[in-house]
Amino acid sequence: MESVGERLLSLIMSSMMELIDAVWYLKRDIVSSGFDAALERLAQEVPMTIHAYPSGTQCWTWKVPEQWDCQAAYLETLDGKKIIDAADHPLHVVSYSLPYDGVVSRDELLPHIYTHPRRPTAIPFVFKYYDRTWGMCCTQAVKESLTEPAYRVVIRTTFTPGKLKVGEVVIPGQSEESFMLVAHLCHPAMVNDDLSGVVVGLDVARELLAQAAAGHQLYYTYRLLILPETIGSVAYLSHHEDLIPKMAGGLFLEMVGNNSAHALQGSYQTQSQVDRCFNACIKALDPDGYAGDFRTIIDNDERQFNAPGVRVPMLSLSRVEPYGSPTRPYPEYHSSDDSPAIIDEDRLSATRDLVLRMLEAWEQNQYVVNHFKGEIFCAAYGIWIDYRVNPEGHRLLFRVMDACDGEHTVADIAAELKASYFVVWEIVSLLESKGLVSYSRTPHSTSPRRSQ
Repeated sequence: MESVGERLLSLIMSSMMELIDAVWYLKRDIVSSGFDAALERLAQEVPMTIHAYPSGTQCWTWKVPEQWDCQAAYLETLDGKKIIDAADHPLHVVSYSLPYDGVVSRDELLPHIYTHPRRPTAIPFVFKYYDRTWGMCCTQAVKESLTEPAYRVVIRTTFTPGKLKVGEVVIPGQSEESFMLVAHLCHPAMVNDDLSGVVVGLDVARELLAQAAAGHQLYYTYRLLILPETIGSVAYLSHHEDLIPKMAGGLFLEMVGNNSAHALQGSYQTQSQVDRCFNACIKALDPDGYAGDFRTIIDNDERQFNAPGVRVPMLSLSRVEPYGSPTRPYPEYHSSDDSPAIIDEDRLSATRDLVLRMLEAWEQNQYVVNHFKGEIFCAAYGIWIDYRVNPEGHRLLFRVMDACDGEHTVADIAAELKASYFVVWEIVSLLESKGLVSYSRTPHSTSPRRSQ
């Protein structure tokens, strides 16, 4: 059998920006030939399984839509002068627009012409996946120039039986318990939303695969899913129900290429281990970063994992601007201005490194089992911190010791003390090096009263 290292040697190793340049302008609608082409290109970078769900497939309360492709879409004057043309930019046509060919009056036309509410010089991204109509998109200036009494509309689109595609990268660990990394690929000719999350997720997966190839044994199995928004998550989950009980947690990656601080949105299960762990990490990894509860920062596919009947504690990580900002989630959102020009490799790399550090903490996070009774005589173990020299360090040392009872994980201790995960880990590691504590993946109470 081919080893992980041998498989990696046969792959392309593009940088994140090179990958973006390769696929960003493709017509990556939810079920489309452009989405398929983008996914196939990404599959050249990592060992990937591509799941396919035919149109009409029932996915819980959802159904996989038809494949949609646009051959041509333009608006022209009656004497043949083109005003809007999807050949110039894919966003000029509404995603999943019905076909149309005919002359329409200006009054009939204008409700079908969409502009961006905040960026008048940009073309908006408009989609009508389940509300079928026809439409085109343009800048505000172009729409205002439509003063003639009638125009010709030509939209050549096809709805055909197709297959919704989900790419899955699996990095095996010691445990069958999985940690899910998810990003969506389905916004055509846009980058930050959410091709940035895709390439960061791929780079995280490549690093975890490289660690496995180098002999570093991960505890959790990691699964990266690259999919069309919402329907992709529902399709995967509804066809992998056997995996759901083994999904220990997850992280949705989106909008991570712009120049804002990291925003960590919690899961529906606020006291889950992954919530406690990541919330205790974020400020240490990005001092300007901030955290919020489920559905308070940005909504995306983490909803499907947190939903009733699933209840996988999935958080999301983004760089969206906080509430109160007039340009949230970021200025170029859902527009033709969301191009490679607004992101760079350094910001993507910073997010990748942050995710890897959080996953390192997640791997470490276990119950801390004490092998001491009573308060430790610190001086005998060389771990005394003089309260007169370092009162905060002294206080934290003893607060951490108090919580080492086999019933608290490292993340539990950090959450209860409102301390950084990494500071608590440093103290616990010190105690472990002295033989005073050990780690357990399951609770292991050392209190005599627990057995009464």
